[in-house]
Amino acid sequence: MKIRPFRLSVLSLSLLIPAALVAVVLFLVVYSGQAMLFNGLHFVTDINWNLGDLYSDPVTVNGISVPSGANYGILVFIVGTLLSSLIAILIAVPLSVGAAIFLAEAVPHRIRPVLSMLVELVAVVPSVVFGLWGIAVLIPFIGHYLSPTGNGYGLLAAAIVLALMVTPIIASTLLDALMQVPKENRESAFALGATHFEVVSKAMMPMVRTTLIGGIVLALGRALGETMAVLMVSGGGINILPDSPFSPISTIASFIVSQLDSAEADPTNMSVRTLSELALVLFFITLAVNATAKLLTSGAFNVRKRQS
Repeated sequence: MKIRPFRLSVLSLSLLIPAALVAVVLFLVVYSGQAMLFNGLHFVTDINWNLGDLYSDPVTVNGISVPSGANYGILVFIVGTLLSSLIAILIAVPLSVGAAIFLAEAVPHRIRPVLSMLVELVAVVPSVVFGLWGIAVLIPFIGHYLSPTGNGYGLLAAAIVLALMVTPIIASTLLDALMQVPKENRESAFALGATHFEVVSKAMMPMVRTTLIGGIVLALGRALGETMAVLMVSGGGINILPDSPFSPISTIASFIVSQLDSAEADPTNMSVRTLSELALVLFFITLAVNATAKLLTSGAFNVRKRQS
């Protein structure tokens, strides 16, 4: 079969993104190979992270040269990443749904484009701006009014900052979906005597369920990979699991950034390779989140098919 040049060029362009993704993953796997052999399974179950003595002679363990006393455990960072992101989503989803319904149902048509544009603009605010706001406003508030220790840095601050960053993503996605709901559905529900709340909750929201799940997944992906804003307000906790909303934490992305300078001082390069392995763990966490979302959306489609 003869392949036309246009089709071949389009096919080549469509393969660029998956090819780039595969290349990045292969690089991380190959580059962190020695770290995987050295760390083993305790890498994801240990809470102790220690770069070791970077200024003494390296030691050899199972044929791999590492700094003396080095130990790499990332359970603390996995927990910090998941907890901060999940709490952020729990805060952001009600705010986003409320904002989207308000803009779609309660705001006059003339000012709706302006308000929706303002919501979308929040999504493009640089993360460092949110971090500075957190340091200047949120941290003192939490430390003065909420935290029993007087320290505002920690899990709660990171989750609130993340919630503010991801709320516009969910809200704008859901708003677009609500605006696409056929007017006949709304009018039919009203004609049957439904209240405005029942129209929204029973006639409109079930139709945009899949879109809502997709928006939440996009927001969760943003929260899992956020770096600077979290680094500025999380407190940088290591080697201890958080036991309260006010405990200092470190997420995977923020910890990689904070440790990169120190890791580059490692003459064996094992610290940088271990950070690459840590990045690979973050990739697989994000992949698992997206796979779960795919299953959820497939289930939503099945429910709609059965109901029809």
